[in-house]
Amino acid sequence: MDSSQPADRTVNVSALKALTHPLRIQLLNALSQFGPQTASVLAARLGESSGSTSYHLRQLAKHELVRELEGKGSARERWWERPPGALSLYSSEIAHDPGTRDVAAIVNREFSHNRAALLEDYMERGPHVLPDEWLEASVISTLNARLTVEQLAELSDELMRVSRELFEKYRPGANDNPDAKAVQIHLNTFPIIQGQFPEPPARKEKTP
Repeated sequence: MDSSQPADRTVNVSALKALTHPLRIQLLNALSQFGPQTASVLAARLGESSGSTSYHLRQLAKHELVRELEGKGSARERWWERPPGALSLYSSEIAHDPGTRDVAAIVNREFSHNRAALLEDYMERGPHVLPDEWLEASVISTLNARLTVEQLAELSDELMRVSRELFEKYRPGANDNPDAKAVQIHLNTFPIIQGQFPEPPARKEKTP
């Protein structure tokens, strides 16, 4: 990775558990999508009270998942931002512990639900509310391939490298064009499980 690009972060178990509250994931998403905001602005955007968003922002800050924006705001009205860099919810520590693995699955499912909701909203309302040029500039595409695990890893690494290079100049906060809007880019590479991978044997319950 280029040293000028922000490093990705693999969350520890404590930070992972802090993300199990759905509102905290919504707060992370809103800061990622729309840039730095106050608790009041986030409350209005998410339909919550400012007291609730303020509390959950402070909890996220304890795990360095968000941070106060230096030089902006006041003691009464703090501005919050997402630290640069992507979050990874899986590590060997998490993957090999059934309890934390299940927690990671819950958090990933909430992130996935939020992504799917945005895409569904675009598919349903986009043709009615978006100008033609925005519709024509958008892409919804699915590609299928047959790959070995090594080829999948190579493809994933290359796609991430290219997307990071292209995305750098459009990173939230870097584009001050008044015509710019919040845009979300989805990139997924994964094996299709159904019909190809057997279910693992059920875990045996320990008896006292």
